[in-house]
Amino acid sequence: MKFTKMHGLGNDYLYVYGEVPQNIEELSRKLSDRHFGAGSDGMIYICPSKIADFKMRVFNADGSEAKMCGNGIRCVGKYVYDKGYTDKKHLKIETLSGIKYLDLQVSSEKVKSVAVNMGTAIPEEEKTMTVCGREITCIPVSVGNPHAVIFVDDIEKAPVSEVGPALEHHGDFPEGVNVEFVQVISEKELRMRVWERGSGITMACGTGACAVVSAAISKGVCERETPVSVHLDGGILKIQVDFDNTVTMTGPAKTVYEGDTDIC
Repeated sequence: MKFTKMHGLGNDYLYVYGEVPQNIEELSRKLSDRHFGAGSDGMIYICPSKIADFKMRVFNADGSEAKMCGNGIRCVGKYVYDKGYTDKKHLKIETLSGIKYLDLQVSSEKVKSVAVNMGTAIPEEEKTMTVCGREITCIPVSVGNPHAVIFVDDIEKAPVSEVGPALEHHGDFPEGVNVEFVQVISEKELRMRVWERGSGITMACGTGACAVVSAAISKGVCERETPVSVHLDGGILKIQVDFDNTVTMTGPAKTVYEGDTDIC
C-alpha cells in the first residue's frame, strides 16, 4: 500500500487515495505507531464523491473515525492538486460533518496554503464539572465535531495530559470530546494546546482553533469579522468568525514524504 505523509502545522496524517479497506481500524493503529509504524496522528483516505469533488474520511491513531479534521482537509486540497487529480483551485470536499469549501493558494504549481470554509461553530453555555479532583469550567463548541474549550492563565502550566483524557471520556460527553486549553494574548491573538479525541496531544487542531475563537467571541474576548491568530505548538492558524457564525480557517499544508508498506 502506497501512502503520502503530510502535515498541517505538525498535525500529521498518512494519506491514501482510494476506497477505505475493511481492516481500517487495525491498519490505522499499526501505521500510526511512531515506533513500529510510519508514525502519525492517524490516516486520511481520499475517495470519489457523488456530491462533491472528493470525499475525505479521517481515522485517528486509535482506529476510531473522526467526522472532520481542519488541518487534514487542507492537506487533502494540496494532495489532489499537486498530484494532478484536479486542476481546480476552488474545491468541495465531502466529510462526515458536511461539505467543506476550499480555496487553494498556489505558487510555482504547488499548493502552499489553503483557506477552508469550515461551516458554523456553535458555542454553548459554560459548564462546570469535576475532573481529576478539580472543578473545570469549559465552553462546549460544535464545529461538526465536539470540543470543550478551557481558558487558562498560563498555557505552559495547563494540565493537558491530565485533564485532556479525563474530559475526553467524561460522562457529560458520551461521544467523547476534543479538549482545547487556551490563553488570551490579545483580542487578535490566542495561544492554544490540544488533546484530540482518539489521538491525544497533537501539534495542532484546525477545528479546535475554530472552536477556541468562537468560544473567545462568546466571552467577549475577540470580535467577529476580525482575523484572529491562533498560536499552536506547530505554528499559527488564521481564524475568522463571521456574524452568521461561519468560520474561515487559513493555514499551510506540507508534504513530508511518499512511502509504501506491507502492513496491511
